[in-house]
Amino acid sequence: MGVVAPVRCCLRSAHLPWMSNRLPPRACYRVRWRGRLRAASCCPRSASGDPIGEKQRIQKVLARAGVASRRAVEQLILEGRITVNGSPVAELPCFVDAEADDIRLDGRPIRPVAPEAARKVYVLLNKPRGVVCTQSDPAGRPRAVDLVGDVPQRIYCVGRLDAESTGLILLTNDGPLTQYLTHPRHGVPKTYLAEVDGRLAGEDIEKLRGGVYLDGRRTGRAAVKVLRRSPTRSLVEITLTEGRNREVRRILARLGHKVRRLKRVAIGPITVRGLKIGSFRPLRRSEVRQLRQSGTTPLTG
Repeated sequence: MGVVAPVRCCLRSAHLPWMSNRLPPRACYRVRWRGRLRAASCCPRSASGDPIGEKQRIQKVLARAGVASRRAVEQLILEGRITVNGSPVAELPCFVDAEADDIRLDGRPIRPVAPEAARKVYVLLNKPRGVVCTQSDPAGRPRAVDLVGDVPQRIYCVGRLDAESTGLILLTNDGPLTQYLTHPRHGVPKTYLAEVDGRLAGEDIEKLRGGVYLDGRRTGRAAVKVLRRSPTRSLVEITLTEGRNREVRRILARLGHKVRRLKRVAIGPITVRGLKIGSFRPLRRSEVRQLRQSGTTPLTG
């Protein structure tokens, strides 16, 4: 006869010990059967450990439904916020049937995504000034997603430009590519044109290249090219491999130069050249492949 015995959960002890007190007690139970511990998982599998029927990994199902990236879904599971058929997900891997299983996040049901809606979409937009890159805006300002027409997939911006900045924005439903392009450890370059007040001196340029301190942390190195300068205005091209909030504006302000105009002109090898302001187009397959290889190491899978 099996006995349910509370033990340390492998999710907590092996990977994230600092989460030890955040999982609900039920998620840390295992079944003791004939002297062996077996996970009390909500996800049935065959004797070989493979999922039964048409089941898929829960991270893939929820990422496809637009809940979060696969890595973020794992965090939600660790926090005990995801249930399948009324039971918290106790361990990974967990396989679910998106059509048959009742999957919920914080008690709210997650709707499965139709095959057409799951198709990966990649859109390049030349963002105008006054447009925001968020999915919702309390002020009712126009959003980048509103400019790309009727897309059946739920797409979102890869990184952000502030409302006053213009230029290249990628919109997609590809979570792994989004994470690859935005996380600084992958070193994907983003290039900006900034028109600033005053004349950029050589000392300022060297500080830009070497990094300056923002919020107590030094920014990454930057590639800098001065395109034009006068006693009152300068035009500079800056390439960064990280993307802190309003980083270009804050760096230049720290050096005493207010940004008058800011435009992103490239992400990796993809440029906004030839695309009118406010216009968009789908990325070609070759361009998607180039993006997946634009960092220090290529994105695989």
